[in-house]
Amino acid sequence: MNKRQMRRSRVLAKLRAGQVAYSFKLNFADPRVAELAAQAGFDCLWTCLEHTPNDYSSLQSQILAAKCYDVDTLCRVPRGSYSDYIRPLEMDAAGIMVPHVMCLQDAREVVRMTRFHPVGRRPVDGGNADGAYCGVPCEDYVEQANRERFVIFQIEDPEPLTELEEIAALPGYDMLFFGPGDFSHALGVAGQMEHPEVVKACERVAAVARQHGKFAGTVATTKNRQSLLDMGYQFLNCSSDVGGLRLYCAEIARACGIVAPNEPVTIY
Repeated sequence: MNKRQMRRSRVLAKLRAGQVAYSFKLNFADPRVAELAAQAGFDCLWTCLEHTPNDYSSLQSQILAAKCYDVDTLCRVPRGSYSDYIRPLEMDAAGIMVPHVMCLQDAREVVRMTRFHPVGRRPVDGGNADGAYCGVPCEDYVEQANRERFVIFQIEDPEPLTELEEIAALPGYDMLFFGPGDFSHALGVAGQMEHPEVVKACERVAAVARQHGKFAGTVATTKNRQSLLDMGYQFLNCSSDVGGLRLYCAEIARACGIVAPNEPVTIY
């Protein structure tokens, strides 16, 4: 009988082939929104348990909707215990993003909790969706999980820049993801994504990630996408469900004369 295999990560396959992978951020919990975005052709849907009121039940439904179209799900986890980090992986999310990684020791702890032996000491339970409910033999499960699931460190504060090279060189994770929103906030220039210090940090994260054989990711727009690719970013998140719906509602409201045509709409 053929052994069962874990689902391969679409994002990792593209990145390892030198291609660009695109994600779309989901703030809403409805799996129909996830299905709609997956149908559009994105490689990855970025869900969030850090800032949204979503729960594991809604996350599970979104993962299932994405998998119907062979689309990865990336879950930004809340900072907490190892259970907070590994539960989305066990639900068969293809990757997790850990926000506000602040130093080398912080990064080491994340690897220890999220990677199996010999890289880390993630607790083993193959009886969930990622292990085909005990369908993947244990030895194969831990090897495939280390290979086909990705871990992202979110660099969104000035503090980790002092150890960025050491963090980047750490084995056991896959990507540095620059977060310009919180980084600008930490500098006291919230929302100024083109501030020279924000741009400088953005360029450095990409350069250091590539120098150490890791992937670089960040948020993008259709206007600045090419400049980020030129910096070396391979994983870009372009827009979100909440941003798209807000713009659409504003467009309709303006067309109906409900609001002034020049009323600003801010998406961040």
